[in-house]
Amino acid sequence: MTSAKRSPEAWTGWVATALVLAGLLIAPLGAAVPPADREAVIVQAADLETAEALVRSVGGEVTHELGIIDAVGAQLTIEQRAALQGKPAVRLYRNRSVKVAGKPAPETFYPTLVGAEQLHAQGITGAGVTVAVLDTGTFSLVALNKTPDRQWRMLGQYNAIYDQMDGSEFNTVPTDGSGHGTHVTSIIVSSAETAKPVKYNGIAPYANYLSIKAFDADGAGSYLDVIRGVDWVVANKDAYNIRILNCSFSALPQSPYWDDPLNQAIMRAWQAGIVVVAAAGNTGPDPMTVGVPGNVPYVITVGAMSDNYTPDDGSDDALASFSAAGPTVEGFVKPDLVAPGGHILGLMLGNTQIAVEHPEFHDGGIYFTMSGTSQATAVVSGIIALMLQANPSLMPDDVKCRLMTSARPALDNNSDLAYSIFQQGAGVVNAYDAVYSSASGCANQGLNINDDLAGAQHYGGTARWDPNTGDYYVVDEYGNLIGDGYIWSGGYIWSGGYIWSGGYIWSGNYLWTGGYIWSGNYIWSNSYNWDPNPIWSAATMSTNTWVPQE
Repeated sequence: MTSAKRSPEAWTGWVATALVLAGLLIAPLGAAVPPADREAVIVQAADLETAEALVRSVGGEVTHELGIIDAVGAQLTIEQRAALQGKPAVRLYRNRSVKVAGKPAPETFYPTLVGAEQLHAQGITGAGVTVAVLDTGTFSLVALNKTPDRQWRMLGQYNAIYDQMDGSEFNTVPTDGSGHGTHVTSIIVSSAETAKPVKYNGIAPYANYLSIKAFDADGAGSYLDVIRGVDWVVANKDAYNIRILNCSFSALPQSPYWDDPLNQAIMRAWQAGIVVVAAAGNTGPDPMTVGVPGNVPYVITVGAMSDNYTPDDGSDDALASFSAAGPTVEGFVKPDLVAPGGHILGLMLGNTQIAVEHPEFHDGGIYFTMSGTSQATAVVSGIIALMLQANPSLMPDDVKCRLMTSARPALDNNSDLAYSIFQQGAGVVNAYDAVYSSASGCANQGLNINDDLAGAQHYGGTARWDPNTGDYYVVDEYGNLIGDGYIWSGGYIWSGGYIWSGGYIWSGNYLWTGGYIWSGNYIWSNSYNWDPNPIWSAATMSTNTWVPQE
């Protein structure tokens, strides 16, 4: 066997072979790393057979047949190499390292910002937990399909629009005409790695996920398709070990929370043991702007904050201006907490609709910078995957309790709340403290989801509105105002973070009764006037597709 010869090259020193792919050091397939007393070399002779014979003649080990250059790969000791170098018509080459024409994934910052990076270092990465992402679908990308150790974890895509599976394990053909679903999913589970020391782009890089496609390329979907998606998730939760349902979308409320059919489906998911995480919406900063299904009192509703492009400096962090605020019409404090949602870097192909419409925020490769409570919701879903890996027995109420009691509220320089709880909830999420929290029994107190779904009881929260001043506030079980910091006000610079005091947990929810109606037939501050007969099948909702960068 012959082939064209290559000119010899003088080398000094010898190294073991290695390929670097996206910052990951791996040994080549088919070859073990040489022992300490041996080195990997390329031995070239007149033909392949001669090269093999020469290596074996000095006691070396042939590792590769390289007939295309009349050579073999071999492991040789220093003495064996010296013996070969003395033979005629033999060339020895150093086995050089090779890098692909690429670069490590960019730093996303938010895993570090919320404390997830510390958990990754401890082996808490979301392994074994499945997140269902109800959105515009996903594209097939390595960082989404596989964990960092290249194990398959994309479990398939259910298309709720056509009621069919778009793919199955090892044969996925997911699609995402919008780009929104891919971006949101990457925040939760991306296994892409930055340069050493290794940092993961996603919050839960070892988690499994299912894509539930219910929205089109415009980011629009109908109640019928979204509810069918929720139905599929609940029906298949045991088959796929679905523990979390990410809902990065919203719609304008058209009725009390319990009378909305999508909310009823979301409540069924919570009742079934699935932790539902919902976006507050991008319709802030005015009060009473939280959408469906974020207005469901049971679920975890997420608002957005921004690090102001300085992730290492918390002094200039701020509530995102677009983040929707509570209270809900029924008087519940929402959002429950806030998470990074400003200028969030995630995966998105350049030919998807959002990237085409906003090319200035696309890097020309596969990354897109996007802001919204959709992104903040994904951050929290990833954190919950970490919590459930560490504590698989946690129920949805336990998860909500630990997230809220470990969150850190924004305080001003006087240690008062910098933002109302109707804007920031319990504060900014903290992954590390949530995972190691032992809190229990502090979420959804006074609520009974079984009675709620059965129509036996419905509930109102502790929020009140003063028609004389226009202020919103929270009262205790005796109707007394709880703290000056709870009055709705403008808001100040985010000034550090402090542990949310146990005394600030709102736990006194009330039964909804005939006399407990806000300002006349559900009309509160002239903001909501319920249609007595809304046509739900025609109702639409949207993903939180675009807001200005913050």
